[in-house]
Amino acid sequence: MAGQKNGALMALEIRDDDQSIRFAQGYSFGAQKSVAGELVFQTGMVGYPESITDPSYRGQLLVVTFPLVGNYGVPSREDRDALLGDLPAHFEAATIHVAGLIVASYSGEDYSHHLATSSLGTWLQEQGVPAIHGVDTRALTKRIREKGSILGVCFCQNPPRGTQDNSQMDTTLRTGLPTD
Repeated sequence: MAGQKNGALMALEIRDDDQSIRFAQGYSFGAQKSVAGELVFQTGMVGYPESITDPSYRGQLLVVTFPLVGNYGVPSREDRDALLGDLPAHFEAATIHVAGLIVASYSGEDYSHHLATSSLGTWLQEQGVPAIHGVDTRALTKRIREKGSILGVCFCQNPPRGTQDNSQMDTTLRTGLPTD
């Protein structure tokens, strides 16, 4: 269901000049862990599987501006390109390269594409990549365009039972962001 809110609460803090500010609160749908990195955005019409596996986004927090993400699921990670053989058929690389994913609305575990074998959330969890939905990605993209490079951190506010408690980690990440 679009806009599902059954994940753990997550917060997104960004570095604004010399201080960290809480930009948004949303819900987790990927791995239940904290992550920090440079915020970048993607406004193209390529699919989210191609974007998150693009090696040029390695280690960055990717903001997807498309309004709904996850609705067609994720195709098989085992299929190989018929011509190139060693490359995945449906992705830019064999693994997810982004450090984290930030979206406005996530469709949930229901997907509809005939090639899909899992949901985006399941794939992110398998790869250990945190993701947050419920963020105003338009405002965040505008801020990145106006200010230039922005550092950010996504952290779980109330991790579900049986998952890693990141409270110590997110403090380290937030205080470790450079001031210039």
